[in-house]
Amino acid sequence: MIDRYTRPALARIWSAEHRLRVQLDVELAAVDGWAAIGRVPAADAEALRAHASLDPARMAALEASTGHDIASFVEAVAETAGPAGRWLHFGLTSNDVNDTALAIQLVEATDVLLAGLDALDSAILVKARALADVPQIGRTHGVHAEPITAGLVFARWHSEVQRGRRRLEAAREEVRVGKVSGPVGTYAGLDPQIERFVCERFGLRPARDATQVVARDRHAAYLCALAVVGGSLEYFATTIRGLQRTEVREVEEPFRGGQKGSSSMPHKRNPEKCERICGQARLLRACALAGLEDQALWFERDISHSSTERVILPDATTLLDYMLALLTEIVAGLHVYPDAMARNLAATRGLWSSGPALNALIGAGLPREQAYRLVQEHAQAAWDGGPTFQERLLGDPRLQPAARAALSDSFDVKAQLRHVPQILADLGVDEG
Repeated sequence: MIDRYTRPALARIWSAEHRLRVQLDVELAAVDGWAAIGRVPAADAEALRAHASLDPARMAALEASTGHDIASFVEAVAETAGPAGRWLHFGLTSNDVNDTALAIQLVEATDVLLAGLDALDSAILVKARALADVPQIGRTHGVHAEPITAGLVFARWHSEVQRGRRRLEAAREEVRVGKVSGPVGTYAGLDPQIERFVCERFGLRPARDATQVVARDRHAAYLCALAVVGGSLEYFATTIRGLQRTEVREVEEPFRGGQKGSSSMPHKRNPEKCERICGQARLLRACALAGLEDQALWFERDISHSSTERVILPDATTLLDYMLALLTEIVAGLHVYPDAMARNLAATRGLWSSGPALNALIGAGLPREQAYRLVQEHAQAAWDGGPTFQERLLGDPRLQPAARAALSDSFDVKAQLRHVPQILADLGVDEG
């Protein structure tokens, strides 16, 4: 991922230095496992752990000749360890190291993402509680529908973030598997105890169904989970973008002093951060698609997935980490304009109450189709100005007194929002 969208924690996790360190840790753990069952002398295991070191320049030089990264890695490290170096990579194949190290990195990355989701959720909950009682027009198809509250919008986001967290936790569990079982997963040159030993050291589970590689459905599911979380962030960002439009302007991204919204129009304050998130969500979906393509390997393995994963796994986790931090900043600093919400709620002069009015008239005894046509007639006329929808409907001489009386709560915003506090409570917004 480019530096612009890379934060320090993920940069460290996916750095070449860290990956080599994790691979060496896996190699040394395997030797320790051999020593634990008496196959490798304990003194050699201790010497290897004491002296084995990483020399990236030497590895690169060897790889230029061998064309094989793990073989070059093993040779370069063994050179630093003296006679005990002969035990390095004993019984292993490359993907015993690669896939196990990758699992460790994915778990580390996912823990950062989960913390990022929690930070975003905290910012969302602050807004949900602060705006719990602020009326806002709900919109379907982008057109005014019925009232909601601004707090309810954020409460629903909170609920979606919680689902996203569960998906990420499940995805973490999917990839939290190590593999130390040899060239075709049969432990021919190994002992299953070595795999258990290595996995326990790093908090992994043995992938007992592995071939030469861990099955890639796990990584595909992982990337899909990241893409779904990214889709949620895109949804939240799209909502902010829509509400920041000049003619709506119910919310606005934070705009710091000295910031410029346009090189040519000094007045501009654009939702560019939210637009950035929407674009980045597309990249996450592209990574997920590539992960799905990586599932179908030839027989016990081929290498077609490797070049893809070197890009998509670091990029997807790094990008989602950035998106989470950016949206947390946006939500925490979001400007909210309740007066604009009130103005927009009143903009259609009561048309939001057409649904409640329809239900009231049906409850008062009118046939549904008759009630619908009556309400629609006045609603359509109110679109074009003149008397409000309420004035038109209540003034209709065709209404019987009982039907007119039944309409009393239909035009009361508070009455229409009476169940919102319970929804908020159900969504956990009244907690904390």
